[in-house]
Amino acid sequence: MSILVPLYNEESVFQNLIDRLNALMDKMPLRIEVVLVDDGSKDSTPALMSELALKDNRYQAVFLSRNHGHQLTLTAGMTKVRGKEGVMIIDGDLQDPPELLADYYAKFKEGFDIIYAVRKKRKENIFKRSAYFIFYRILERISYIKIPLDSGDFSFISRRVVDIMNAMPEESRYLRGMRTWVGFRQYGMEYERSERNAGESKYSILQLIKLAQNGIFNFSEFPIKVITFIGFFTILISLIYLVYTLVQKIVFNNVPPGFTALLIAIILFSGVQLFSIGVLGEYILRIFFQVKGRPLFIIKNTIRDKEVSN
Repeated sequence: MSILVPLYNEESVFQNLIDRLNALMDKMPLRIEVVLVDDGSKDSTPALMSELALKDNRYQAVFLSRNHGHQLTLTAGMTKVRGKEGVMIIDGDLQDPPELLADYYAKFKEGFDIIYAVRKKRKENIFKRSAYFIFYRILERISYIKIPLDSGDFSFISRRVVDIMNAMPEESRYLRGMRTWVGFRQYGMEYERSERNAGESKYSILQLIKLAQNGIFNFSEFPIKVITFIGFFTILISLIYLVYTLVQKIVFNNVPPGFTALLIAIILFSGVQLFSIGVLGEYILRIFFQVKGRPLFIIKNTIRDKEVSN
């Protein structure tokens, strides 16, 4: 089987990660390869990966041409894994304990194609914890598939699921949603997420917002339906006000003072229109990037079985 690890500027945690992976592979009675994928790191991570892959053929090193982001880095790695049974996906910061592979594999042998981790407790600050908590519950309510609460990319997926996900061509990828959409038997395994072993989180607030947008716009019809509802509601309000004005004019010969009402109506409708254009723009933007047909990522070179290939 394979273990897939995306890396970006992880020199401070790299040796600890490798020590734990080596201990895991030495202990488990399985043939395991580790696929390390560098996402355009600026520190010594690529050099450390190269040195390791050239001396230990259990490690495969994949180097992207630039920083593509976490989801596309995982996507690139999934095209390179060779495990015939499946792949475990973990983050390189060791917040996801690789030692859970034994438990994952046991569930896989019970017939589950996807075993995903469910976080019981997070170690981030209260703002991030609250944001994650709210987002996952909003997404669960509005998504047309039931994406599990508090589950990230940390998971074990079978070979056939890997092949299916590799064949899915979407550009704005939200892997945990794609993983759910595939179906098959799935199992959620609770675990307590650790603090980062070293270094800082590579997900900025803007990147987290972008990831959340991909989850919402790729797996929910709710934003479009909200526009329809708001449009219907504003038309209803306008018709009611129109009837009120006509009654005042025809019955009481009194035209209500209109400046304030007109100003409110203009602001209301302008806001609704801008909001609607923005939501439509999110869908159109994804269509725009999708129809270009550009590759999702570019691999600069790979080291596999102690040999370098471009």
